[in-house]
Amino acid sequence: MEMNVSNNEEQVVAKKLGGLNPALILPILIVIGYLIYYFVLGSPGNFKADPRLTGASVAFSDVDIKEISPEGFMGIIYMGGPIVPILISFMIIVIVFSIERALVLKKAAGAGNVDNFVLSVRRLLTQNKVDEALEECDRQQGSVGNVVKEGLTTYKALSHDTTMNKEQKMVALNKSIEEATTLEMPMLEKNMMILSTLGTVATLVALLGTVIGMIKAFHALGSGGGTPDSAALSIGISEALINTALGIGTSAVAIIFYNYFTSKIDGLTFKIDEIAMSIQQSFAEFH
Repeated sequence: MEMNVSNNEEQVVAKKLGGLNPALILPILIVIGYLIYYFVLGSPGNFKADPRLTGASVAFSDVDIKEISPEGFMGIIYMGGPIVPILISFMIIVIVFSIERALVLKKAAGAGNVDNFVLSVRRLLTQNKVDEALEECDRQQGSVGNVVKEGLTTYKALSHDTTMNKEQKMVALNKSIEEATTLEMPMLEKNMMILSTLGTVATLVALLGTVIGMIKAFHALGSGGGTPDSAALSIGISEALINTALGIGTSAVAIIFYNYFTSKIDGLTFKIDEIAMSIQQSFAEFH
């Protein structure tokens, strides 16, 4: 039906413009993570000697340990080894895309309270005031309002259509609402897979760092013969624990935000379904 073309095109454009582009943003955030690791955590001010000159972040020796000796928490994290910049990048990605999703979902919720909007439109539909309901959609300016506006536009067109029977009109109305919902959902769910993936992958990468740290610790334990190198042993265990802490923290934050945003999306979807049912019932009653 031609009456839906312009609105659909507007929604497609909105969908494409909604949110960050992962292909562009992810490499930038990974580079930032590595820069933070080498130039912030690895700053000479965090150590007695510059660890980037001794290579102590990737190897242990009596000279390295005595010369470097981290003097702050950031220096300790730097000594976590080569997996740490990856985990830092993961944390930055989680934070950036969580902020991005929060802004997009806030915009999708539109102006005002969604519950009040739904109640207002349902009340107007029971009185067959379609034009007033469309005005409410224009004021709402959110994903729910976009779907409802599309449904009400089709509602008006079908109410004056004389070529279809009532059953065909109901099918066309339902199809219009489903198409509008399908166009809105990708914008709401975009980049959610990143949070979901990092919630799992961060723990596995941290486990890799933990294993590497324990390998170094046991190597220090065995290489000393009858007298284990206690300093190298301690740093190896410290490296393992640093990776574990970063991985668990990143994974926890990713999972928390993912579940929070999922609940928000489910809430908007429920509101769309609720008001779509009201539109269909109103049309069946008055036409």
